[in-house]
Amino acid sequence: MKAAEDEARKRSANDEHIAVCLKESDRLIGDLFTVQEEDTFSIGWNFNPHFGRMGYAQEAAEALVKYLFTERAARRLYAYVEDTNLPSQRLCKRLGMRREGLFKEFVSFRNDSFGMPVYENTMQYAILQKEWAFSRKSGA
Repeated sequence: MKAAEDEARKRSANDEHIAVCLKESDRLIGDLFTVQEEDTFSIGWNFNPHFGRMGYAQEAAEALVKYLFTERAARRLYAYVEDTNLPSQRLCKRLGMRREGLFKEFVSFRNDSFGMPVYENTMQYAILQKEWAFSRKSGA
């Protein structure tokens, strides 16, 4: 427990990790994260699947995108999404992001029964600040 508390304290020292809680109960349902690279940010999210298809991920991600473009002067945002993660692919599209590429066997999150890494194909989605601003003006 002490290690988890220490990690939470460390992550709360900046805005790279943001907890997402329900307004009504303050229950933690997910998190957002960013990694800055000059004027570009990598963004991502993790949400409890029990709260899927309720709009929480979209609401939180839209707020993060707006914050990064308006408060942090981001020029470009991108997200890595595994090709099997259909909910995150849909979220990227709803955020106005476009698919830029596919990285074959890019990352491994698990091992097979022999202990060998199972590599995932990963897509990159991105949006430029000027594209985001135009879509807000045009109501797209």
